Amino acid sequence: MAKTYSISELARELDVTTRTIRFYEEQGMLSPNRRGQERIYTPKDRVTLKLIMRGKRIGFSLAECKALIELYDPQGDNHHQLSIMLDKIAERRLQLEQQLLDIKQMQVELDTAEERCRAALQGIPHQS
Repeated sequence: MAKTYSISELARELDVTTRTIRFYEEQGMLSPNRRGQERIYTPKDRVTLKLIMRGKRIGFSLAECKALIELYDPQGDNHHQLSIMLDKIAERRLQLEQQLLDIKQMQVELDTAEERCRAALQGIPHQS
């Protein structure tokens, strides 16, 4: 029989809150079995949760994570899923590069504003 996990075991193992896990359930990304009120998670649920967490860490939206997970076929070679994943990685990399450029531009703007303020302060006589 395959190992199963309680919600608290998964939360502890993956360092997330039980509330987070329930949220992913509400979004239809996890579907544990029930034993009365207790949620019983399978190894597949555990892998799904790990993939969600990894996707979130690299900046994928929840919708993107969900779409990639839905493409997974345990019986296939997952060529399609992996190709789409590579496309998403390239898109994310471009977004990050643009954000870096934007941050550098903001730093230049801040430097300019700071220089102007300091120059203006030097031209104002100091009052005691």
